Amino acid sequence: GVGTTDLAVGMATGRAWFKVPETIAVHLTGEKPADVNGKDVILTLIGMIGVDGALYKSLEFTGEGVAALTMTDRLTIANMAIEAGAKNGIFPFDEKTKEYVEDRVKGAYEPVASDADAKYCRTVEIDLSSLRPVVAFPHLPGNTKRVMDIAEPIKIDQVVIGSCTNGRLEDLEISAGLLKGREVHPDVRCIVIPGSQAVYQEAMHLGYIDAFIDAGCAVAAPTCGPCLGGYMGILTAGERCVSTTNRNFRGRMGHVDSEVYLAGPHVAAASAILGRIAAPEEVK
Repeated sequence: GVGTTDLAVGMATGRAWFKVPETIAVHLTGEKPADVNGKDVILTLIGMIGVDGALYKSLEFTGEGVAALTMTDRLTIANMAIEAGAKNGIFPFDEKTKEYVEDRVKGAYEPVASDADAKYCRTVEIDLSSLRPVVAFPHLPGNTKRVMDIAEPIKIDQVVIGSCTNGRLEDLEISAGLLKGREVHPDVRCIVIPGSQAVYQEAMHLGYIDAFIDAGCAVAAPTCGPCLGGYMGILTAGERCVSTTNRNFRGRMGHVDSEVYLAGPHVAAASAILGRIAAPEEVK
């Protein structure tokens, strides 16, 4: 976003002013547990450094732990780097990246990497093997707690699975795997939003959409929908929602007295089934 003067100059000259950001290295080690995904990684990081911890900086994810992350994990993490104030979130170009872009990029491209002697303004260490499913409490993405540390049950009214952060095929696979053969709690509305038409179509072919509908979910066309209070699933006063979307600011999904808890697809699906914020291991 820019001001009117910046916009006018951009229109007149075709140029805009940007400051080259300093870089924070996020050094990843270990391998994440099966019930942890990219959303848990980025929410944990934001909880560590705060929503302004990377203000006008770049977050560069490094270390042998990167190899343990799927492309879905990486895209979710890069997407939500902005929630820590970052200018961007970047990953090294490796074989997984190459495989992902091979059939998607039509033109020629040249991978780039940081110089061997690159200087970082800060290094943050995260051992992926130590992570557990987390949820960001209202009203900031940095208000992160491990689900296992929540003392009292938190009853919910709605679950949103999907959107730009967690609407990829792998996210739907995780959620459908938990919901298949089970039912959404009678007190909960569960809305599933595929990230694109291609994801929607593939999810249908793989039976994920059937699993969602059979469980009692409402499956929507690809859209931002309730994430920014646009339409569908708009919360009223006092309602609580577990959502795989990217922000949980006050009033983000409806009434200013509603609450949004951010989580990954494992926690979202488990919560939809049990009617409260829950870890996937609680679903029997």
